[in-house]
Amino acid sequence: MNNSHINLENYQPVSVVSQMRASLLKKIRNGQDFLPDIQGREEAKQDVARALLSGYNIYLVSEEGTGKTRLSKSLTSLLPPIPKVKGCPYNDDPRWPKHLLCARCRKSKDPGAEFGIELMPSSRRFSRIQGNDYTDEGKLLGIKDIHAIAMGKSPTDMESFAATGVFRANRGILFIDELPAVRTKVQVLLHPVAEEKKAILEEYNWEHPLDIILVATGNPQGFSHVNEVPRPLLDRLELIYMPLPSKEVELEIALREKFKADNTYYKEAKEEIFLPITKIDLKDIQRVVALPCWIMLLLNEAIACSRDCGALDKRPSIRGSYRALDHTYAGAELENRKIAYLKDAYNGLKLALRGRTELKPDLIDFDHPADSFKRSAEFSEDLLAVALGNCADLFLHGCNVSKLARDLKALAMEGIRNTTRQLDNYRELKQAVSRLKSVAKQKIDPSLLNQTEKELFQNTANMDEDLLLQYNFSALETIFNAALHNNLINKNEVEKSIFIPQLASWTGSKL
Repeated sequence: MNNSHINLENYQPVSVVSQMRASLLKKIRNGQDFLPDIQGREEAKQDVARALLSGYNIYLVSEEGTGKTRLSKSLTSLLPPIPKVKGCPYNDDPRWPKHLLCARCRKSKDPGAEFGIELMPSSRRFSRIQGNDYTDEGKLLGIKDIHAIAMGKSPTDMESFAATGVFRANRGILFIDELPAVRTKVQVLLHPVAEEKKAILEEYNWEHPLDIILVATGNPQGFSHVNEVPRPLLDRLELIYMPLPSKEVELEIALREKFKADNTYYKEAKEEIFLPITKIDLKDIQRVVALPCWIMLLLNEAIACSRDCGALDKRPSIRGSYRALDHTYAGAELENRKIAYLKDAYNGLKLALRGRTELKPDLIDFDHPADSFKRSAEFSEDLLAVALGNCADLFLHGCNVSKLARDLKALAMEGIRNTTRQLDNYRELKQAVSRLKSVAKQKIDPSLLNQTEKELFQNTANMDEDLLLQYNFSALETIFNAALHNNLINKNEVEKSIFIPQLASWTGSKL
């Protein structure tokens, strides 16, 4: 397409991570299914959304034929078409600064004007590398261009380098199918790609920035593994298990996927070329969700507990700590809330620790991978339960326990309908909520908080009503759990809408 047909007057480059986040948030706020092509497997879809909302890479794990590749490809439907410099194998943006451009485009004063501009549709923002024994550095990064060298280019000139998979994925999704089939020493090349968003070519003493989302697939540990995925690489990915669909959903999928003689593919490809360039307002992708201070403290305590846990052979890195926070934010965003709850903390912790911890061999069922993933989820719930127990005295500091227990039981009987108004009817509970907010704040540096969280530090008198309702509910939920751990109430006396992390029977004395 000629650049005269593309209007870039109001266009500004936005990273693929931000584009993905903007698209997801728009669908969530509009109540739409963000991955309608994937039937069932809601928990896996939610984990994918958590990872993408936080800007992280994904490692999808399951047995064969569960739809990992289909899900990965469907992510391109969340990306808009974008302008690129015509003929550029690195998909350079015509508005990028010099340091982001490839060697050819960097030499030009205005690469868009010199080479032309074309529109790259969303379907082309997907580069697939098939993992096997022959996947090497050449397939992953590129090779020397013999033709360019024959035409007089120096072998050390980057214009004599023919870029392949990783670079073709620039400004889109890099999909590595069957990551464990790639030799481990080749997988190591993905470390800077996943963590620093750049490719390193040691032979040329050259580093090139990348604008990508990495999505890899593989089989569960002990199930047709070919090569080990290095722990440092696994630590850079969010491990997500994708189970087989239910029998009913599988029938629906079979009916949808049966052979049809039509020209749908041609029509979709033809129409996609003329889609307009989407402009993204950065205000729409700012993280306005707040984590109450007690949620931050609980996640911090849970990670600390995991470091001293006898059930683990592998303990989480610092990435596990900050990604648990990020995925908790994303959990609230998925529910279109501004305040995170304990269930968000559990789901965030579960996703963050899944690939960064490893249970001892006697706790893993290698013949039934789904059971092992379930046990890993139970372990995360155990950690949150233990963290609540460890923090219970802090959260109930200064309370009249008998009066508090009476208020909690009464509120459970009444049922939570409007936290702000109902608290006025329970004096001791209202004071407990106020003390919880005050005590937790003392543990957190306010300069590290986002704008919504800073508002929570201030007087709540003028706070948005919906925000205050959610904030009070999160506090109530935590106080109910703290009271339960201190035996002030029992499980039958907890309000039904409250999330209560449970200790698994197999944990025993390991935590």
